[in-house]
Amino acid sequence: MSNLYAALRAGFPADLDRCAIEALDAPGGPLHYTWRDIERGSAMIANLLQGLDLAASSDGVPPRVAVQVDKSVEALMLYLGVLRAGMVYLPLNNAYQAAEVEYFIGNAEPAVVVCAPRNFGWVSRTAFNAGAQHVFTLGEERDGTLLQRASVQSDEQMPVERGADDLAAILYTSGTTGRSKGAMLSHGNLLSNAQVLKDYWDWQPGDVLIHALPIFHVHGLFVASHGALLNGSTMLWLNKFDPRTVVSLLPRATVFMGVPTLYVRLLADAGLTREACSRMRLFISGSAPLLIDTFTQWQQRSGHTILERYGMSETAMLTSNPCKPQDGERRGGTVGQPLPGVGVRVMDDAGNPCPANEIGHIQVRGPNVFAGYWRMPEKTKEEFTADGWFKTGDVGKIEADGYVVIVGRSKDLIISGGYNVYPAEVESFINDFPGVAESAVVGVPHPDFGEAVVAVVIPAAGAALDAAEVITKLKAGIAGFKVPKQVFISPELPRNAMGKVQKNLLRDQYKTLFA
Repeated sequence: MSNLYAALRAGFPADLDRCAIEALDAPGGPLHYTWRDIERGSAMIANLLQGLDLAASSDGVPPRVAVQVDKSVEALMLYLGVLRAGMVYLPLNNAYQAAEVEYFIGNAEPAVVVCAPRNFGWVSRTAFNAGAQHVFTLGEERDGTLLQRASVQSDEQMPVERGADDLAAILYTSGTTGRSKGAMLSHGNLLSNAQVLKDYWDWQPGDVLIHALPIFHVHGLFVASHGALLNGSTMLWLNKFDPRTVVSLLPRATVFMGVPTLYVRLLADAGLTREACSRMRLFISGSAPLLIDTFTQWQQRSGHTILERYGMSETAMLTSNPCKPQDGERRGGTVGQPLPGVGVRVMDDAGNPCPANEIGHIQVRGPNVFAGYWRMPEKTKEEFTADGWFKTGDVGKIEADGYVVIVGRSKDLIISGGYNVYPAEVESFINDFPGVAESAVVGVPHPDFGEAVVAVVIPAAGAALDAAEVITKLKAGIAGFKVPKQVFISPELPRNAMGKVQKNLLRDQYKTLFA
């Protein structure tokens, strides 16, 4: 097998001067990029990276390139350039703060770090202290040292040969205890998933994708971008989601991918009508549970049934509701059936298969499933069964006709607005504040975000805490999507006979908070 970029490149149209991407909210006005622009731009960045003469790690892993930049077409070219150069891409949410970025860079040991120009001071100090050899900047106005240095490079480049098992990307995904884990995704993992989705979602010649998702996680970077590139489809590109703009683009598009929060906000726009959606072929939702109310409202307003699917950072896409009518119905409240080639099973606590409709632990396997966590062999071993299935940490059931229903997460993961929030991480920050004895963080239903983060904080003896002050301190230390929407100061937490905090009682206590 060849490099993932080469496989995506094979999907480009024969006429490279056709429009590949329209960047509609680019600073200074809309910009049009041809397929030739994508090919040339990514080649120049690949040549720049290769010219740095970076060595592989002592364990043979290619150089890592960590990227924390604002969304732009050039940022997508950077990703493609890293693939072409045979290096490993490490995307970082641009909301991450200094302490978070310091951990990721220290753990992954990237040779190259690319950041937004405004963050160069603190990011470069962190990067060089961790042993990085080069730090470049890339701004949303197509500024920064990366493009300056790349502009003098050749616009022709032969992608470095890579095998199916060679590492292509590391995505950090936290657990409920300890620090974040780097999920290692190979060229084969990502390509197999893109090829399966191209067929299962029935990508058509002439499809046009509205790309309004961030490109630092699986949904926007791999599912959406790979899908359009592999199909040679034009992308209507938005650096920032705006409901009115998306509605105005629907008559020009055929495919839209979003998290449930985006669908809620689109429903609030009066311009969303059946007429506006008449040319659309497919609306896809993922990254968080889609409320049945949103599913039904969308059917009524748009005349379309949302296709909900299920995936993870460690696996890309695992299941999907059908796209083609002959494959079955799109069933609200489910994430569809396992994708072709993907195995999904539900097991009880004793490790036995659950019968249909019985709730248990979801386990998966397939060519899309990652090989393990970056430099965490023990954690990797722990997360796989003896017969090679990955334990997702999700709890659910499989209906008699194969549709999968997710009912919860055994690891207390909160998904707010499509972003993963790990309670243990937020609790660790709160517990470090002066005057805090303990805290508990839970997710509760929210009409816009799907789930909202709520914290219950216990003061230390004799200390007086202010909920607003706790929120203010957290905003300075962690990404905004992790900051609790509300903080409650309480004298104690509910516990069981063994002293364990009963988070289920807290979730029940605050479940109507945002109703």
